[in-house]
Amino acid sequence: MRTRKIPVQVIQLGVVFLFLGVGMFLLRQRFVPESFGDLGHYRANAVGAVAAHPIQYAGWQVCADCHTDEVETKKRSYHRTLSCEVCHGAAWAHANEETDETPPLPTQRSLCLQCHSYLPSRPTGFPQIVEERHEPAKLCHTCHNPHDPAPSETPESCSACHAAIVRVKAVSHHAPLDCQVCHETPAQHSVLPRSNLPRKPFEREFCGKCHAKGAKPPNVVRGVDLREYDIRRIDLDTHGGTLVCWQCHYQHSPEAR
Repeated sequence: MRTRKIPVQVIQLGVVFLFLGVGMFLLRQRFVPESFGDLGHYRANAVGAVAAHPIQYAGWQVCADCHTDEVETKKRSYHRTLSCEVCHGAAWAHANEETDETPPLPTQRSLCLQCHSYLPSRPTGFPQIVEERHEPAKLCHTCHNPHDPAPSETPESCSACHAAIVRVKAVSHHAPLDCQVCHETPAQHSVLPRSNLPRKPFEREFCGKCHAKGAKPPNVVRGVDLREYDIRRIDLDTHGGTLVCWQCHYQHSPEAR
C-alpha cells in the first residue's frame, strides 16, 4: 500500500510550534514566582510584603474618637462619603501619637478644585465652578465649611447647576418657558438634588398638550402668556409614527434635529 508522506511545510511548522511551546514553558518556570497560586491567582508572598510596609492611614473611625463634632457634622453633609484623610492626608502617626505634628489644614483652593473645577464630563448637578469667575480672590473655606460645604444661600435658579442647558434653552423656542413647566420638581431638589430628582416627561402626549392639533393649552403658564406665541402644531397620530418626540427633537432646543 502506498503511504502518504507528511508535507515538509507541516513538519517545519511543527518544529516551530515545538520550540515555541518549550520556550514558553521555560520562561514560565523562570519568571512565575514560586508562591504564585498558593493562596489564589496572585503571588502569596505579596501579602507579607504589603503587611511589612509602614501603616500610614488611620481611617475616619479613628478620627471620630477625638473629633466627634467634626465627624458628626460631616455625616450630615455633602462630604459624608469622603474619608477625613482625603483632605487632611495620612493620619496614622498623628492618631497613635508617634509625632507631635498634626495633619495639615487644607486652605488652598487647588485642593477643592480637584473635585469642583468645571469639567463637562462630570454629572449634571455636581457642584462645579470656573475658578477665574468664582470668587477668585477668596479661599474656599471663607464661604464654605469644609465639613458641611452647603452654599451659604440655596440656589434659586436652575442655572446655578444646569448652566449649559439654560444657555441652550435661552436661544430656543422654549426660552419663555420656566423649567418647571415640563419638569415636576420637588421643593427639596435645590437643597438635596440627588435625593429629590425632578420628573422628566416620557410620553408623546405630554408634548401634545401644546403641540398637537386641536390642543388647548392654558392661556397663561407660570406667568407666560402663550397666546403671544405661534405654537407649532402636529398630528400626533401620523407625525413620527411610534417614536417619542425627543428621539428627533432635543427638548431644550426643539427646533434642532
